[in-house]
Amino acid sequence: MMQLVKPDVNINFVGRRFIAFVVSGLMILASIVSLILHGGPKYGIDFAGGAEILATFDKPVPIEKVKSSLSTMGFARPTVQLYGDKKGDTYRILLSGDKAESADLPKTLKKGLATGTGATVLDNAFSFEMVGPQVGRDMREKALMAIFFSLLFITVYISGRFELKWLVSAGMAAALALAVYALMLFDVSMPILILAAMLVTLVLFWVLNLKYAMGAIVALVHDVTITVGLFSMFGKEFTLPIIAALLTIIGYSLNDTIIVFDRIRENLRKHHRQPLGTIINRSVNETLSRTILTSATTLFVVIVLFAFGGGIIHDFAFALLAGIVVGTYSSIFVASPILLAWQRRS
Repeated sequence: MMQLVKPDVNINFVGRRFIAFVVSGLMILASIVSLILHGGPKYGIDFAGGAEILATFDKPVPIEKVKSSLSTMGFARPTVQLYGDKKGDTYRILLSGDKAESADLPKTLKKGLATGTGATVLDNAFSFEMVGPQVGRDMREKALMAIFFSLLFITVYISGRFELKWLVSAGMAAALALAVYALMLFDVSMPILILAAMLVTLVLFWVLNLKYAMGAIVALVHDVTITVGLFSMFGKEFTLPIIAALLTIIGYSLNDTIIVFDRIRENLRKHHRQPLGTIINRSVNETLSRTILTSATTLFVVIVLFAFGGGIIHDFAFALLAGIVVGTYSSIFVASPILLAWQRRS
């Protein structure tokens, strides 16, 4: 097996956990502040509703002319972005849901853009996609539920695998799932509902002594929160592919965390007389080579996708890029030290 790190390396990760906690706290705080200042995530048409148009002209057109043409047609605040290879002849146009429900909108747009810009919109390079506001809201709620239930089922697996508490964790997950479903019937706001459910879940972990599940879930929530915050800071849109990226990040980060937890469990049996902090440090160092190798190879592929993948998967690659870096960090500095904090609590 390829060794990037010497087998006898002994970096004091546990001793630096408080610095890591401060860094994580600042990143999470910055993410929350950014989301508050921007009024929440910036939803794409998948979730907010509206129309997305890709229009290619027969010659380069200034972006100001495209915007003025749309304003003339009655679209007050359209989003217009240069798209493709930057020749200036292809634009991505986003229209809000209340202005995008006309049946003749594609024909109207082609005619209005041609009149306003003095260039012809190519029929074979014109695409139009529309999502109604209600459909967008339903998809947004389903996306949040997908993330929440993925985290919930992970807790069952972690608790069963590392603590043999299958029935306790499964019963807790079933009760939470039923509670969330019941509250949905009363039309409770989905973000508030999921946030409340996550807080209740963490409290139950504490009461039921599910320390491994607590460590894994806190690390995953940490990763998703910071990734969402980066999207807010850079003004990037949340679409269905980004939700897929977040679920991928959850799986990737969990895999790293399980590797470290497995080694901690093995070393607890071998060196049960040593302090838990020493065992955690030893375990993280023993898995460090594998963690760096896996993350580096995955990161290389994602960087290539981010740099050369084009506009369609650019944001998806950005989410994976941020998630892999933050997920690797959290497996070392967030998930494992929580076990040590739990021992102090006991």
